[in-house]
Amino acid sequence: MNKLFIFLVFSAVVFAGWQQIHFIPGQADQMPMEILSKAMIDSAGAAVELAIGLIGVMALFLGLMKVAEAGGMLTILAKLIRPLMVRLFPEVPADHPAMGAMILNLAANALGLGNAATPFGIRAMQELDRLNPVEGQATNAMALFMAINTSSVTLLPTGVIALRAAAGSADPAAILPTTLFATLGSTVIAIIACKFYQRIFKQNPAEQSQNNKRMHRDKEPETPLEQGSKGYPLWVSILAFGLLVLMIPAAVFFGRSISSWILPGLMAGFLGFGWYRKVLVYEVFVEGAKEGFQVALRIIPYMVAILVAVGMLKASGVLQLLVTAISRVTSGFGLPAEALPMAIMRPLSGSGAYAILASIINDPAIGPDSYTGLLVSTLQGSTETTFYVMAVYFGAVQIRKIRHALAAALTADIAGIVFAVLACSMFIN
Repeated sequence: MNKLFIFLVFSAVVFAGWQQIHFIPGQADQMPMEILSKAMIDSAGAAVELAIGLIGVMALFLGLMKVAEAGGMLTILAKLIRPLMVRLFPEVPADHPAMGAMILNLAANALGLGNAATPFGIRAMQELDRLNPVEGQATNAMALFMAINTSSVTLLPTGVIALRAAAGSADPAAILPTTLFATLGSTVIAIIACKFYQRIFKQNPAEQSQNNKRMHRDKEPETPLEQGSKGYPLWVSILAFGLLVLMIPAAVFFGRSISSWILPGLMAGFLGFGWYRKVLVYEVFVEGAKEGFQVALRIIPYMVAILVAVGMLKASGVLQLLVTAISRVTSGFGLPAEALPMAIMRPLSGSGAYAILASIINDPAIGPDSYTGLLVSTLQGSTETTFYVMAVYFGAVQIRKIRHALAAALTADIAGIVFAVLACSMFIN
């Protein structure tokens, strides 16, 4: 991200400087460098205003998610996923801690609990490394886990819904069916791609024979959550998956009549679930709301950095040139020029993409409920920050040879963009 930030800023300065040198007095009201300077100040102020406006909504949603987490919703989802996971990862023993950690990571991602998902993901990589016969080289299970994590099925993109609500959307939850469709599709593609790539990028048999001793490390005791994720019967998981798929056409056909019920229903449902599970609902909600307040404040520096860089690119004319060139191809496939910066930034930086999303849906010329506004919202909820996740997860176990992990993850990212466009084209237009 450091190199990307420097590249964006320097590109804008160099391009604007070149225009300044060739500027003809009287050709425009302001010189290019003056326009660039004003864009920097305006973008920084806009970033802070956006973040402050987000505080209340973010506190509300993270408070609700904290209640659901305390009530054990994470464990319930983990039990539903487990029968499918043991078939996707045949090389990982069903009772190994790695399985439980992976399941909990994906369950947390499904609920939009990014902060909870990361520790589980790191733990999963550490446990998978205990089964790794080749030190420093990603296994098939590691690569598949990374690809699924990149495209993870999302039931409730809470952060995006909160941002859309703060932007004045008439239907903040309109992205639920599009996000679900996009993530289901990209996850299937991620699995297929990973299984295909692993036949090409094979582990070195010589290294494997030299490092087989790594396979026989003692397992650490399972955590309480891992012990609780033993799984429901397979038929229960299949039934739940079928109901999940049916939610997509149901949301499309009955979306307008039930859309106004979604947010109040989520609040009543989550609080009711917590009360039924004997959670101290008010106290836990307040704790989650405090986290939401802190998250909204923490993203201010990231939003300032990215929005200033993007604002400079816009003011200099670099972004317009780039987008115009690429959009000649993508516009015909339902990816308009305004959404391109979001699609490009999403795999590179989560905070950067979040800032771009905020700037797009708060643009009066676009808005959160237009096709472009819904598309970029779906993109934010449908793909992961691939390079960041890969750096954190593989860095935790010092993996140097990633084999096909990056190829599979980027394939999942591209699939996420394609399915997001399909979803918005079919469900919204």
